[in-house]
Amino acid sequence: MRFLLLATDYDGTLACDGKVTDRTLAAIDRLRAFGRKIMLVTGRHLPDLCEIFPRLELFDRVIVENGGLLYRPDTREQKLLCEPVSERLVDLLTQRRIPFAVGCTIVATWQPHESAVLAAIRDLGLDLQVIFNKGSVMVLPSGVNKGTALQVALDELGISCDRVVSVGDAENDLPFLRMSGCSVAVANALPSVKEQSDIVLDTARGEGVTDLINQLLADDLAQRDSKLLRHPITPDHCDAGT
Repeated sequence: MRFLLLATDYDGTLACDGKVTDRTLAAIDRLRAFGRKIMLVTGRHLPDLCEIFPRLELFDRVIVENGGLLYRPDTREQKLLCEPVSERLVDLLTQRRIPFAVGCTIVATWQPHESAVLAAIRDLGLDLQVIFNKGSVMVLPSGVNKGTALQVALDELGISCDRVVSVGDAENDLPFLRMSGCSVAVANALPSVKEQSDIVLDTARGEGVTDLINQLLADDLAQRDSKLLRHPITPDHCDAGT
């Protein structure tokens, strides 16, 4: 077995309009039954995610707030992966009447408010970054993203990056796609994501993830992953663990 873990984005990837179909849930069950792990990697806040998708126990780890928070479904523990939200920024955005939502580590708004948010960050002299997710705008401490959080989660599970298949659709997914052994874009992904992925699926959103799981279980993506075709994994390597 080459790939031990599937890491998937939520909105626009696993879910369509916030919902995951029964067919996709069944595919996740099959993946787990065959000994593989699965991780959810999303920009959503944890309470919002729990409300819209109450099946988080299906995942070995859940990364929320675009990499700012790690959630362990089996124990319901939460682990901050960066500094909490700046109260100074929250106060200034409120004073300037910029609409936003706030989590433990992330401030989120939407376009075209990114210029006003950047101005507030600059005026306060804060070491924060703005990350885009299609029309969404997210503010996090510099250097924090889905990739940095995935590495923390993989270290906990004892799995190396080259044993991971990752799938996403938007620009904020690129950090965790780039670090994975095989990166996958669903059919509805942005062109920039497709260009940088090893595999581009023929189907969109949850149907695409379902098809990816079926291919993963069928042959470990041997027929799809161009890197694997160029550099086959020997049996000894496959059996070498994580």
